[in-house]
Amino acid sequence: MREIKLKNLLFTFYFLLFICSVVWSLWVAGLFGQDLVNVGGWSLFVRFFVAVVCPDFSGEFLLLTMEAMLKTLAYALCGTFFCVVIGFVGGVLSSQVWWSVGGGRFYSAPWLLVRGVLSIPRAIHELIWGLFFVNIFGLDPLVAVLAIAIPFGAITAKVFSEILDNTPQQQLFALVNSGVEPLSAFAYSIFPQAFPNLLSYSFYRFECSIRSATVLGIIGAGGLGYQILLSLQSLRYEQMWTLMFALLLLSGGTDFWSALLRQGLGVPSRLDLNVLNLQQPYSRSLHHNLLVNFSLLFGAILLIFSFWYVKADFTKLWSIRTAQLLVRVIQDAFPNQWIDLDQLLTLCTQTLAMSILATTMAGLGGILLSFLAARRSGGVCEKIQTSFTRFLLLFSRAVPEPIWALIFLFVLFPGILPGAIALGLHNLGILGRLMAEVIENLDEKPLRSLQVLGATNSQVFLYGVLPSTLPRFFAYILYRWEVCIRATVIVGLVGAGGLGRLLTEQLSSFDYKGLLTTLIVFMGLTFIVDMISGEVRRSLR
Repeated sequence: MREIKLKNLLFTFYFLLFICSVVWSLWVAGLFGQDLVNVGGWSLFVRFFVAVVCPDFSGEFLLLTMEAMLKTLAYALCGTFFCVVIGFVGGVLSSQVWWSVGGGRFYSAPWLLVRGVLSIPRAIHELIWGLFFVNIFGLDPLVAVLAIAIPFGAITAKVFSEILDNTPQQQLFALVNSGVEPLSAFAYSIFPQAFPNLLSYSFYRFECSIRSATVLGIIGAGGLGYQILLSLQSLRYEQMWTLMFALLLLSGGTDFWSALLRQGLGVPSRLDLNVLNLQQPYSRSLHHNLLVNFSLLFGAILLIFSFWYVKADFTKLWSIRTAQLLVRVIQDAFPNQWIDLDQLLTLCTQTLAMSILATTMAGLGGILLSFLAARRSGGVCEKIQTSFTRFLLLFSRAVPEPIWALIFLFVLFPGILPGAIALGLHNLGILGRLMAEVIENLDEKPLRSLQVLGATNSQVFLYGVLPSTLPRFFAYILYRWEVCIRATVIVGLVGAGGLGRLLTEQLSSFDYKGLLTTLIVFMGLTFIVDMISGEVRRSLR
């Protein structure tokens, strides 16, 4: 009883803190004292949405769109391949079970070292990696592949390590105590159990790579993002909608493929953050095994095609010129130059406020739309409503954040508000889809018991559905907050403010001394957000 009261007090404290942080963020965004709306931009805003009814379907432009789709898909697949390789190695070495399997004693020093090393690339957004690699390799496809692989590999390593640590370990220690070598015991006990979740998360990371490959196109890597930006800047909205439909098709197809694979693996959610209570696989039928095998075979064929299509020059990784450029960058960056601390503090507050507003918008919108997007038995009207809501969520997450920001900059003055709206809309689509899966996979036995006892539908919702879903909803929202603080870099590229704007300016002007300082501050801010998010998630378990 005492623990329940303490938990309720803690929840109340976090709720009040959340309300205060949102009010503070709105004040930083200038909602209470600045002109925010640009009335003169409404004509372009309306013209953009009217163009949806007449996209450019000419043969020449459709061919260009197809080439852009293939390039984006190839970048995503190649980047995901290296991301999974890095994530697998890093995930094993950063898992607690790996460092405790040897002699029954946990070796904390190497575990902390590996996790510390992996936290650095994870804190830097792929766009910053892309801009950095452009300065080293030029406009080579290698830039997009590495920009996806390095930060996503570090993120994947973190998730993989948590999956391995939360996999039942009785078989592992039974084999070790029987005299089996630790590596062999690890391979034959932990991996078979964790494989479905590892593979499911790998496909989720592939979905994220599609979006990142689109964003990287904006900095010159090519693909759909580059073509969308060109069409938007030249006010060719009919062509832009054609490219947007292609992006929807690519994202929707990836989402459908991932769902089929997870169905075959018996993993209902692509990213289960129920305090890492990861689903264990159940026995699969022959149909499911064939589905998984076909997906893996098809994925392997697509991967081989992607490496052939991209034609990235991997020899640049060990060339003398690359080493010389890296040495020059390091020499130019050290010692770092401490720029105006007042400016850094102001930009930090803008970045934090932007992430809070974006996460709030995405979280509240995701909760509301998730109940409409969850598949359930019903009539034709309910199915149409579900399909329409799912399409809205797909469209929301498929459009890159910089494109959303540029659209809202038609009618809003530059600042953190259009950036927050752009991040909020993009993450709303992601959160709404993840939350819908939570609702779809609820255990229906307690709900049926309430109905048998005479509870109304509203009572079943209040006392059955909400208590089962809200903890996982909060976990997802806090997780996306960690993502949003890094993604502020993307919208900063198009003038939405924050540290992202300063980082892109310093990279473009080769100001590596100032860049190092800004990166240190930005990484410190992301680590603080990660710690707060992790602590709140643990306390609300």
